[in-house]
Amino acid sequence: MGDTKRVLVCVTQQKTCERLIKKGYAMSCEYNGELYVIHVAMNGVNFLGNSKEGEALEYLFDISKSVGAELTVLRSDNIVKSIVAFSKDYGISDIVLGEPPDNSRDSNIISDLCRKLPSVSMHVVPPEKM
Repeated sequence: MGDTKRVLVCVTQQKTCERLIKKGYAMSCEYNGELYVIHVAMNGVNFLGNSKEGEALEYLFDISKSVGAELTVLRSDNIVKSIVAFSKDYGISDIVLGEPPDNSRDSNIISDLCRKLPSVSMHVVPPEKM
């Protein structure tokens, strides 16, 4: 895998995740590295039947494409395990995530990722102020 920096941006099915992709893109440019974008959907969740979520993912797909990245959508009952496996498979050096709301189960995801991927730098992006 060499010394190439590989930045992974983790998105949910919300258009506000565009800020995460832009942050990841800026980092990949700074590192002269590669950019990946991933969304892990829980098994059994039909986001394509939900026009808002499907539209948001299509929007994020277009944003990803505009910065030279592909949006990978994975199905899994274990989000952390999927992100860890993807990170190891692609030699990810940095992960960009959105800051979870207080007392959210997503904050456990971040701490789990830090524990399971100790050599990967985590970059938690706060929500945009309105």
